[in-house]
Amino acid sequence: MHTNRLVHESSPYLLQHAHNPVDWYPWGEEALNRAIAEDKPILVSIGYAACHWCHVMERESFENDATAQIMNQHFINIKIDREERPDLDHLYMDAVQAMTGSGGWPLNVFLTPDRKPFYGGTYFPPVKAFNRASWTEVLEGIRKGYQDRREEIETQANHLTQHLQSSNLFGFQTKTGDATSGIQQLTTITENLLAQADKDWGGFGRAPKFPQTFSIQFLLRQYHFYQDQAALDQALLSLDKMIQGGIYDQLGGGFARYSTDTQWLAPHFEKMLYDNALLISVLSEAYQLTQNPVYAKVINQTIGFLERELLDQEGGYYSALDADSEGVEGKFYTWSKAEIDALLGKDAALFCQYYRVEEQGNWEHVNILWTNEPAVKFALSQGLDLAAFQNLMEQCGQILMNARDQRIRPGLDDKILLGWNALLNTAYSKAFAALGNESYRQQAISHMAFLEKTLQQADGSWHHTYKKGIAKLPAFLDDYAYLIQAYIHLQEITGNQDYLVRAKELTDWVCTHFSEPETGFFYFTHQDQQDILVRKKEVYDGATPSGNAVMCANLLYLSLVFDLPEFKERAMAMLGALENAIVKYPGSFGVWAGQLQIQTKGVVELAITGKNWQIQVPQVLQAYIPHKIIQWGETNLAFFPLLVGRESNEDAAFYICKDYSCKAPIFNIADFLANV
Repeated sequence: MHTNRLVHESSPYLLQHAHNPVDWYPWGEEALNRAIAEDKPILVSIGYAACHWCHVMERESFENDATAQIMNQHFINIKIDREERPDLDHLYMDAVQAMTGSGGWPLNVFLTPDRKPFYGGTYFPPVKAFNRASWTEVLEGIRKGYQDRREEIETQANHLTQHLQSSNLFGFQTKTGDATSGIQQLTTITENLLAQADKDWGGFGRAPKFPQTFSIQFLLRQYHFYQDQAALDQALLSLDKMIQGGIYDQLGGGFARYSTDTQWLAPHFEKMLYDNALLISVLSEAYQLTQNPVYAKVINQTIGFLERELLDQEGGYYSALDADSEGVEGKFYTWSKAEIDALLGKDAALFCQYYRVEEQGNWEHVNILWTNEPAVKFALSQGLDLAAFQNLMEQCGQILMNARDQRIRPGLDDKILLGWNALLNTAYSKAFAALGNESYRQQAISHMAFLEKTLQQADGSWHHTYKKGIAKLPAFLDDYAYLIQAYIHLQEITGNQDYLVRAKELTDWVCTHFSEPETGFFYFTHQDQQDILVRKKEVYDGATPSGNAVMCANLLYLSLVFDLPEFKERAMAMLGALENAIVKYPGSFGVWAGQLQIQTKGVVELAITGKNWQIQVPQVLQAYIPHKIIQWGETNLAFFPLLVGRESNEDAAFYICKDYSCKAPIFNIADFLANV
């Protein structure tokens, strides 16, 4: 069997291509130097292990000997896992979007030997189709153009590189509004989000529909702070419809990446760690606000899915599960009615009615389990006892789960990414706060210890990815930003101040190595990283939060905890610089919008001391106070201004503070919560 250099890599995505006849290289000096030595264009092909169309293009083109021959003869071919090298993915995705107006994966981009992009696209079919040139036509066209019109290509590459550099210079303004204008801005953001909202099926925009957890979180908080009922209705409708839909695995828990239709019926079946982490976080807030037991159940089921399917025995979490098994998308998750009838017998009819299972299938001749009404409504309409109905559905679900477990499983991407694991660590903290399940707090603590043991280096820096004993690649801004955030949340649920000290040390590290001093924003890559054409600044909140947005939140939090006005000034300058964009395009700046919200409402600083403060903590955490900074425990720590001089001989003393000025202590938890 043919093997290429990818056989020595650890990324599952790169290993999938290790036996292609294409002479693939990983990104690195060997390939880049060879391109210069042989004066050949570089083909960079970027994807990820759970990407359906990446598999399709591999099968059709990269496994084809004749196609591989053209690629090997005329190009230096580099395969990149976008999750290992998000810096390169951002850079070349921006280039392809500038050239074609759209992007996606697989991302195929052609570079000059000095790494400058000059042509690219996403999926190319093996023969001309869908108004797209075939892959071999593209290769031949590039080969010929590189030979005959070299000067034109160099000019195009230089223009694109200049575009990538100038796209870092997004518009800045320095104003910060007063409180009234702040409230007005939040109202406008809400209106702009609701204008995009699907009022029937939840979510925002048309298909394909993504969870957009940041928009949902903003709307939940907008209701909490300003009693905006329309905001709450849309947030809860979005969560409810996703939970009832096929995007949520009705048997095993966990959410797929997005829905291909407006009704959340047919997902793209891959399941990513980051989506599930972000959904657990926002569901935890929804539960704190509403106490809806459905949200508690979905949090528990989704954590159950993650621990069952993505937890490594060492203690980290894998990145993703594939959409495909046995070469068919969704095969693992779908059912024929005959299968269900055979497994459930007399209970099949009710099960099929509730989960909308049809004889001919509800999607591509098979069935995806979903429902369009909550269990309580369905049970009522059928004249059934709710508890008995739910119990029966659970028993039926377990029978199907046992049968499903015998099937060939989807592919697993078993690399452990620092940033995505940090998002999950925060989710565990938020789930513990909302539900009080002690195992979630313990898991957050032990999971953080695993990250420290495997990914932290002696000089204060961290690695980006880990697999089977090997950590590699320098961490990116997002990794650090999410990690600092996780430390902050971990301190909130444990009272362990060491986590805040580590958050502060990491923030100092990021400020030293990632800053753009002129603007206060942060670059995506470390200043010493040499192998990238342009250092990018990412500010959009996409599928994952922008590292800059999370750093803004971290700086504001730590500025209050450690009394560091320079942190606050920097965060406010970042927020001010993007203010207009945040208000106008909140769907792309959801985390930033949440920061604007907290700044407008004002942060409440909570301190809890006394002899038995631990006993009171769970009740405080379960309350919905999204704009809080909270510390408890030792009062003699001079570098925590919030705790200094707050001694109490009572069982518990509760302080509500603003700008380090605290009201008289409250000794009754009900009074305390009523005053927050």
